[in-house]
Amino acid sequence: MKVLNKEIFDIHASFCRTIANPQRLIIITGLGKREMTVGEIAELLELPLANTSQHLKALRDRDIVKTRKQGQKIFYSLNDPNLVEACNAIRRIILDLYKRKGQLIGGQTDIQHLISE
Repeated sequence: MKVLNKEIFDIHASFCRTIANPQRLIIITGLGKREMTVGEIAELLELPLANTSQHLKALRDRDIVKTRKQGQKIFYSLNDPNLVEACNAIRRIILDLYKRKGQLIGGQTDIQHLISE
């Protein structure tokens, strides 16, 4: 296979490196359901605000999330909701692989709760 434009693969890899973090994947899943404040996201992650803000900055720098200010609060949302389905598709592949091997994830037999839908 001849790659005509390697740059798109470089961009793709860089994008994947940004989201290749469990906390950032949880943020993406949460924002796929509704917009949230940094406090709500920190609570979801069970992390301090400072750590949560660092994750949000990385996602903002890649234009994965956007902000909306309302009064004193800043709300975060996804720039492209298709990202949730892409992450879900990857998670389904991983879960199917584990299922075929007869392995459980987190001691669960029902894996649907691990996929945001």
